[in-house]
Amino acid sequence: MPDPLVLHTFWRSSSSWRVRIALALKGLDWSGRTYRLRAGEQRAPEYLRLNPQGLVPSLEVGGAVLTQSLAICEYLDEIRPDPPLLPADPLERAKIRAAAQLIACEVHPLQNLKVLDMLRARGLDEEGVTGWAREVIETGLEAFSATIAANEGPYCFGAQVTLADICLVPQLGNARRFGARFDFPRILEVEAACNALPAFQVAVPSRQPDAE
Repeated sequence: MPDPLVLHTFWRSSSSWRVRIALALKGLDWSGRTYRLRAGEQRAPEYLRLNPQGLVPSLEVGGAVLTQSLAICEYLDEIRPDPPLLPADPLERAKIRAAAQLIACEVHPLQNLKVLDMLRARGLDEEGVTGWAREVIETGLEAFSATIAANEGPYCFGAQVTLADICLVPQLGNARRFGARFDFPRILEVEAACNALPAFQVAVPSRQPDAE
């Protein structure tokens, strides 16, 4: 029997959303523990013992704890290789990782709650905070669109869902929240193809038990 999987999550967290998609694609069962991020529950001492960063998601696997959504997704890909989130070819793997990291490492961290709260604490008003997030998202999606422009669909890198798709779709949820422009036809085609899949449908924030 595989070790039980416990996902520490928040319904609207896009990084948690990525992991939920990966779990669903892999057909893995899991249980969840939720944290209200705006209430600061992720900074409670009990949770900080699991994840010293005080961020979600974290994934408990038996007696171990994994953090960082991309690392978790790649772990899931290794323990349940089918369907693969990364191709066998090293060059293509590197391209897909780069696209995923464009969002997960360059766009998302600059518009997440922790950074936006830091901007508020330094005197930026809500219009300024929202404008910051919107600009970060728009410039990131413009670069992402150019990155995948030459690839055939229906997904970011062809006929198979990859780690890049898992990162893109939740980021588009953030784009809508902040009123960002993402009128990029290729991106919209990828989103539509992904959202037709049951694994993406069950992972959406509105379908989570802690959704507000």
